[in-house]
Formats: sequence, C-alpha cells, structure tokens
Amino acid sequence: MSNGLIDSINRRTQLAGYNRLALLLFRLGGPELFGINVFKVQEVVQAPELTWVPAAHSHVRGVAPVRGRMIPVLDLASAVQGTQPAEEPRYLIVAEFNRRVQGFLVHGVERIVNVDVGQVTPPPASAGDDGYLTAVTRLGERLIQIIDVEKVLADVIGLAADLEELPEHASDARRRKWRVLVADDSKVARMQIARTLEQLNLEPVLVNDGREALRFLRSQAETGHEDDLLMVISDVEMPDMDGYTLTTEIRRDPRLEHHYVLLHTSLSGLFNHSMVEHVGADRFVPKFNSDELAKGVVERLRDKELALSEAAMA
Repeated sequence: MSNGLIDSINRRTQLAGYNRLALLLFRLGGPELFGINVFKVQEVVQAPELTWVPAAHSHVRGVAPVRGRMIPVLDLASAVQGTQPAEEPRYLIVAEFNRRVQGFLVHGVERIVNVDVGQVTPPPASAGDDGYLTAVTRLGERLIQIIDVEKVLADVIGLAADLEELPEHASDARRRKWRVLVADDSKVARMQIARTLEQLNLEPVLVNDGREALRFLRSQAETGHEDDLLMVISDVEMPDMDGYTLTTEIRRDPRLEHHYVLLHTSLSGLFNHSMVEHVGADRFVPKFNSDELAKGVVERLRDKELALSEAAMA
C-alpha cells in the first residue's frame, strides 16, 4: 500500500499551484471522512507494534520504528474526537509537519482525491475555536473534514520555542512601525508567526487564507495605506485560495506586484522550491523554525530600511 500511495502522490504533484488540493482521506472509528494534505504524507503502513513511553501525553500511544528511526505515534481519534473508539486503529499515517516526522493512528484509509481549493471552506461556526478542523469540503454528498494537524501537534507536543537569539538588523532607530500581512488557515501557525513578529517589534496583520489576504492588499492599495507594509508571509496550502495562487495574483496586479512575498509552509522538496520560483515569490522558509523565519524577516527589514535611507539621501 505504501508504494502505491507514494506513486499516487508523485503523479498528483503536477496539480499543486493550480488551486487544487490533494487530500488523503481516512476514517477515525466511524463513517465520517477526514483528510490531510497528501504532500505532508511520507507513507501509510499497517499499524505497528508500539513501545510505551512513560510520562507521555495521553494522546501519544508510544513510539514505533519506521525505516530505521523511532517516531512518536499519536492516536488521532483520541486527539480529535476526545474519545477512543472500541475498534483498534489499523493503519499508521507517517507524515512530516514542521520538520518533525510522526505517525498518526487511524482506523481506515480510503483514497486520495483532488479537490478545487475554491470548494474548500472554513469549518462551520458550530465547530468552535477549540476544535481541530481547519476546513471542510465535499466529495459528492459526503462531507470531508480537513484536520488542523499543526493544532493537534501544538496541544500534544507544544508550540515551537521562542527565538533563541534576537537577530540584529541594520537600523538604529525605527522610522515607523512596520506591519506584516500573515495568511495562514491554521490558528496555531498564525499564533506562532505573530509571536515571532512581535518579538521583532513588528505588527502582524492576520488573515485566514489567500483570498482574504488579496482583498486586504487591494483595499490598502485603493486607500493608499500600504506604505508601512513590510512584506507578506503566506502559507501555501489554504482553503479558498492557496499561497501559490495568492502570489500569482499579487504579481499580476500592477498595484501590488512590488510587495515582498515569503512563502512559509510545512511542504518540502525540490518541487515546492521550483513552484516558489515559478509563481514569483521572493523567499521560501519551511515551517516551523522561529529563528529561520526571523532571519528571513530581518533580512527583508534590513534591505527595506537601507533602500529608504538611500532614497532619503538622494
């Protein structure tokens, strides 16, 4: 099953960047369908024998050897639904999020589907802010609930650490309070990025997806209130409008094309780097390392302030 899954993922990578989202569908002890982005999935295997870890979080069932390394294994049904179904999980989804490889126990794996990002919407208000859904979509008459895996991991493993050392920048005194537009459908990811920006004395402007980001940028251009916008930091995989499409739309609009765009995503690999170049993004930083993200932001800040200084002296 693993080889077939990876082959299927490879065939579908050509759809990325065209507002299409490939989802691996699975079940958690019931008929409901859940999904995660297949580009974060390394393989799917039969549920292995686990080694118990003392003092671990209640949702961590243990560790298991996968391709020569021990990885933590989370019970996804327990984490997402708060209860453990009577049926034992049968499969392990091995995935990489925020530079960490971990396994997720699930009860059934269905298939991979491609959906139009425009048909992916935020979860209903009834799901609440404390839920683990980042979006929903439909496959025919069936509802697909897309899990915010970053939030699951944040609750189980913890948020990324604060900056180890505040990076230096070129200016000795700020002429203004710079704003940074952040587009990410994960509440946890937005919180992580905002905390990094605030440590750099920058003001984050947070939106949930690419469509909201584009709407904000256009409104700022129309009102002439964009002079203090330092850059755009965008996730790649988002409902309604993904980061690739957002970047493309920014470069197509003469009023917006000058904006600096940093794509920030847990997707990895050469394909993703080539797509970043193809759509015209200025930089790519993998999730989530606060120091590396801060370094990218500070380099942009240094270049921006140097350009303003040179312009003032001209």
